[in-house]
This record gives sequence, structure tokens and C-alpha cells, in this order.
Amino acid sequence: MNDPLIQTVLLGIIEGITEFLPISSTGHLLIAEQLGLGARSDMFNVVIQAGAILAVTVIYWQRLWKLLSGLDQLENRQYVFKLAVAFLITAVLGLVITKLNFKLPEHLQPVAWALIIGGVWMLAAEWLAAKRPDYAQVTWLGAIVVGIAQIVAAIFPGTSRSGATIFAAMLIGGTSRVAATEFAFIVGIPTMYAASASKLYEAGKAGVSADEWIHLVVGFLVSAIVAFTAVKWLLRYIQTHRFTMFAWYRIVVGVLLLVFLN
Repeated sequence: MNDPLIQTVLLGIIEGITEFLPISSTGHLLIAEQLGLGARSDMFNVVIQAGAILAVTVIYWQRLWKLLSGLDQLENRQYVFKLAVAFLITAVLGLVITKLNFKLPEHLQPVAWALIIGGVWMLAAEWLAAKRPDYAQVTWLGAIVVGIAQIVAAIFPGTSRSGATIFAAMLIGGTSRVAATEFAFIVGIPTMYAASASKLYEAGKAGVSADEWIHLVVGFLVSAIVAFTAVKWLLRYIQTHRFTMFAWYRIVVGVLLLVFLN
């Protein structure tokens, strides 16, 4: 397990599984790194997340093509504009965070609490969402809150970008579980590609060794392959199930972390 390349593969697998399941990829990467897989740069974590985003791009390519080629239809234009609003809110707030030199926490206790609080929030959100009528489309308010939720997830590892955005769309926007998941996944495409491009640009200016590039490429590819399978499974799962299982998983993992950290 001391082989750096094997560690990179394992981190890619963890990222691929956790990026779109509402259990927090960043939180799990921090846990894995501190439990023996070695600390990695923010650039590495963002770039392998982009690998998972590539998988979603492939899965949704027909939906994306339909949206872009059908902009003459009002429904498609509104959907694209909502995606743009959510993305722009995230981008602007992300620039603010960057200017403030925000850094991810290096300790696992904040991650543990975020997992627990997020799990409780998911249970409550599922209960509340079940009492409200579902809309087939994300509302404008839902799109705005999704944009904010992406930044909240970035600031608090353990929150889960997919979980925060899905439940923001479901609870605030009144959107159905399936529609909320689709919107959350698609809006993550430009968000994570932009974040990866920014990190790679910074790395290019600072200089990246050939060995580091190898790890980035391997982590990216492994994450993409694993995420493709994970997302395909999740999209089938949510057709007939709630996210309750993931909520309890978060709570159990968070409690175990707190117990073993003390």
C-alpha cells in the first residue's frame, strides 16, 4: 500500500464512487489521505473530480445535445438559462473564496460533523419533500439555491456537492427527486471543468513534474471509469428509492470518526 501509484488508483476509485453519491467525495478523500493514502494537493483532488464529471458528460451527452440543439424551444432555453444562473452564482462566489485564500481543513473532525449534520438534514429533507408536490422542472429559485449549495459544499468537506444541490432543488425548488438529480449532475459539468481548468492553469505557471502528471492522469481515468458505473447505478436506484440509505451511512461514518478521533 506504500506504492504511490497504487494509492493514486485507490483515491481515483474512492472519488469515482463518492462524487455523485450524496456522501461527499472531498470528505472521503480527506479521510482516505489521512488514514494512509497520503495527502495530495488541491489540484489533484479537483482534477480527479473532473474525471468523475467526464463520466456524467458521457452519460448525459444525449440530454446535453437535445438542450443545445433545441434552444428554439422555450422549455430548453429556460433549462439552459437556469443552469447558467446556478453556474454563474457558483463561479462568482468561488472567486470570492479564492480571493479570501480559503483552505480546506486538515483535520477530520469538521468532516465528521459535516457528515452527521448532512445525514440528519437529508433525512429531514426527504420527509419534508414527501409532503410537497413535485415539479418536473427545477424552478428559478431552485436554480439559485443550487448555485449557492455548490459553494457551501466546497467550503465544508463532508457536505457533498451532489447531496447539497439535489436536496436544494428538491426542497427549495419543489423538484422531483429524478429531475433534481439530473439538474444537480448537469450543473456540475461546467462547474468542475472550470475548477479543474483553473487549477491546471495555476499548476502550469508553477510547474508540474512528469511524475505528478502521471498521477493526475491515472487518478483522472480511474475516477472517470468508476464514476460511470456508480452514476448508472444511482440513476436506476433513485427511480424507486429515496436517499435515506445514504443519510444513515453518513451519520454512521461521522459518528465512527468522532469516536476514533477522541
